[in-house]
Formats: sequence, C-alpha cells, structure tokens
Amino acid sequence: MSKGYSCVGLFNPKTPENVGSVMRAAGCYGVNSVFYTGTRYDLAKKFCTDTKNVYQDIPLIGVQDLKDIIPHDCVPVAVDLIEGAKPLPDYKHPKRAFYIFGPEDNTLKKEITDFCRETIYVPTTGCMNLAAAVNVILYDRMAKGDNFSNHK
Repeated sequence: MSKGYSCVGLFNPKTPENVGSVMRAAGCYGVNSVFYTGTRYDLAKKFCTDTKNVYQDIPLIGVQDLKDIIPHDCVPVAVDLIEGAKPLPDYKHPKRAFYIFGPEDNTLKKEITDFCRETIYVPTTGCMNLAAAVNVILYDRMAKGDNFSNHK
C-alpha cells in the first residue's frame, strides 16, 4: 500500500502547544510538510511543545497565503465544523491531500473554503482542539487505507 502524499496547512494558529502537537502528529502519520499563516505562532513558538523535534524531519514553514503554496497535484481539503461540510466517516481521502485547518478560536474564512475542493468535519458535540482534529483526520486517512480511500 502506498501512503500517498499529505501536507497540513494551519490558518493563523494561536498556540505553540497546538502547533507542537500538530508537528508530533505529522511525524506519527507521515505528513510531508506543515505550513502556517499569521503571526500569532511566530510570537509564541519559543514555547513550542514539539517534544519529538519533528521539525528537524518535517518542514514547518510560515507563509503569507495557503492558496499560493498548494503542493503539486494536491487536493486542498478544508477541515472545519461548518454547514455543508462532509462528515469524516463517509469521506474518501485523495491520494495527494493538503488538509487545511482553522485557528483554535475561530473558523476558516470563506476565501479559504472556496478554493478547497471539499470541506470535511469530525462529527462531535462541539468543536475539537486544533491538534486533536489534526490527529483524527490523519488517523482516519491512515486507517482507511486502500479499502476506503482514494490514496492507493
């Protein structure tokens, strides 16, 4: 089974704890790179909780606009608890995916969801922590594998 290719985009993440935990998840699930926008993380990154130092193996790159850095042939997928989003249990992941997550204290802007091919959400009661959502999406991608996914 080929694991495909996946990247994570973080729109204006707020806390270094969540970004550190996202990096740890990226290492656990074979993510190729992580991009982020905004300045809040830059101000707080000295407090990073990437306890496995995954940043040494997986690039964590600050960018101006996530739309401008969609990796070649990747399908941009917004992850947000908004109306019209597809529930994760029914979702087939693309072979090459760029998952974009909103900040801990807000939602993705329409300008982001508009350029994403799909928007998915994790069915929960209330919203999840950013790092928890990243872990769930990446685990689902791995767990579905070739049987329930497009990433063969």
